[in-house]
Amino acid sequence: MASYTYPVARPTGTLTTAQIHLLLSNPTVIAKRAATLADQKFIADFLLRGRFNAVGGGIFYETGEELFAADSPEVIAPGSAYPKTVLTSGEIAAAKTDKRGMGTDITDEKISREGISYVNKGLVRLANTVIQDVDLRAMAVIASKVTTSAAASAAWTTPGAVLETLVTQNGLRGDGTGIDLQVIVLKPAKFAKLVGILVDAGAFPREQANIVLSGNLPFTALGYTWVTSPNYLSDNPLFLDADQLGGMADEALQSPEFVRSAGSQVEVSSIRAGSLDKYELRVRRVTVPVVTEPLAGITITGTLL
Repeated sequence: MASYTYPVARPTGTLTTAQIHLLLSNPTVIAKRAATLADQKFIADFLLRGRFNAVGGGIFYETGEELFAADSPEVIAPGSAYPKTVLTSGEIAAAKTDKRGMGTDITDEKISREGISYVNKGLVRLANTVIQDVDLRAMAVIASKVTTSAAASAAWTTPGAVLETLVTQNGLRGDGTGIDLQVIVLKPAKFAKLVGILVDAGAFPREQANIVLSGNLPFTALGYTWVTSPNYLSDNPLFLDADQLGGMADEALQSPEFVRSAGSQVEVSSIRAGSLDKYELRVRRVTVPVVTEPLAGITITGTLL
C-alpha cells in the first residue's frame, strides 16, 4: 500500500518551527489557546453573570425593576382562569460597546530562535492586557452603580465577626426584595488577611473547598463565595448578589479575520504579513458591562482588614 507523508507531522513534545508556522496560520487554534488563557480569569464575567447581545454598537436595558408583582396571588377554583397582573418596568438605560484590544508582531526570527514559548508569552501578555482593561471598566461601573454602604458589625478579626456582618446585611437586604447576597470581593492584600484569619481559626474544611490545600479561586467559606482580583482597588469588601447584579453585553462584529472559540468572548486574529516575514497577532473583546440591579450589592465598611 502507498504511504502518505503530510507536510507537517502531528505535534508531539516541543513544536518545530514548521509546526509553529502552521499553528499561527490557523486562527481557530490560536483562538482556543487565547480562550483558555483569558476566559477563566475575567472577574467581570464572574460578578456580572447576565449575558446580553449588543446589536448595532449598543444595548438598551431596564434598571431598578421591581422584584415582585404589584398584585397578590389569589385562590383559583378548579378549572378557573388565573388572575393576571401588569408587571412594572424599570427605567430604560443605554450602554455603548467599545472595541478594546491589543496586537503584536511575531517575526520569523523570533519563531526560529525562541520557538513556541515566544508565541505563548505573546498570547499571555495580550490576553492579560484585555482582561485587565475589561475588569477595570467593569469594576468602575459596579462602583458607580452600587452606592449603598453598611458598617461591619465588628472588626473582622475572627470568623464569627465576619459571619455576623454577612448574615446581618444579607438579611436586611434580602428581606422583602428577593436579593441574596452571596459573593464577597476583596482586593488581594485584604483577601490575604481574611484567608489568614480563617486559617488561624480552623474555619476551612480539611478536605474539600480548602483553599490552603487546593489553591483554587474563588473559594467557599462560612457559606459564602470569596473572590479577589488585582483589578478591584477598594479597601472595603463588596458584598453582591452576582446573579441579579447585571451582565456583560458583547457584540459580534463578525470580522472575517477574527475567530472566537466556542463559548468564549475573546476574539483573536493571526494574519501573515508575508512580505514582512512576520505574523500580526491581535486579541480583542467588544463588550460593555451593565448593572441592571444596583440594590444587588453593598460596600462593607469598618472591617479593619
